[in-house]
Amino acid sequence: MSAVLEGNVVLAAVLTFLTQAIQIGAYSARYAGVTTGRIATAISLFSLLVTASRLASLFMTPSLGAVADHAANTASKAHLPSVPPAALHVFDLQMRVIVAAGSLGILLGALLLPMFLQMFVRGIGAFERLHSIPHALLRLFDVRVLADLLRALRPRPLRLADFPLERVPRKLLIANMLLFGVYSVGVVAAYYASVMVLDARTTATGLSGLVNGIGTVAFSLFVDPTTAFITDQTVRGERPRRDVQAMIFWLVVTAFVGTLLAQLILFPAAYYIAAVANFWVHLSHH
Repeated sequence: MSAVLEGNVVLAAVLTFLTQAIQIGAYSARYAGVTTGRIATAISLFSLLVTASRLASLFMTPSLGAVADHAANTASKAHLPSVPPAALHVFDLQMRVIVAAGSLGILLGALLLPMFLQMFVRGIGAFERLHSIPHALLRLFDVRVLADLLRALRPRPLRLADFPLERVPRKLLIANMLLFGVYSVGVVAAYYASVMVLDARTTATGLSGLVNGIGTVAFSLFVDPTTAFITDQTVRGERPRRDVQAMIFWLVVTAFVGTLLAQLILFPAAYYIAAVANFWVHLSHH
């Protein structure tokens, strides 16, 4: 186990955990916009939180690369054409630990949703008073604000009847599940592929878009426009507020299922990237 959970793996797992938790927390921005009537401001704060999660992922990539380099360099120093099966098995477990950390991060984000909602509501109010995002963010360190955020975490009874599935479009949930499934493995699969094909490893690490591109299409065509439309309908009074609550609840559920699905598609995605990288490298030599 110590061979699997080495320093860079733990760091990558922790950063993935935090990134996914923040992304789930960002869902509450839409409901905050509905409750305050300030949709544009809520979306701006949503973008800020998503940007913060992406900054965290920037630190995850080099730690992930270091893990892949260690496996590849071990084989190279032994003058082996490929990584031995035993070492590849350890590397496979390391990649799966990192993906699993994302699943746990989604659970944390789901538990913290009431706090994120309160934070967005307070943030919208602070921004309207202060007209400055940095000053509004500093308000989060006020003792009274922190107390309000912690009070929002008081456990409440959860009933599935409060989140009617029929009020949420099926295509939205399927696209969201696909989105989280492929985003959870895109970069990880590229580094996995770099260990599978040592003579095309640099090419493989640059091909995460082959997987992530599917998620980008799902987000752009189905997830973002549909969530925005449902939110707008609610603000105009054409839908009850509980429809947005139901949407957020089922988006969290499908996001979690997507990260579980990611465990199934990790190796096929890595094999797919490795095959393309190998083809590209050998094509350039002809």
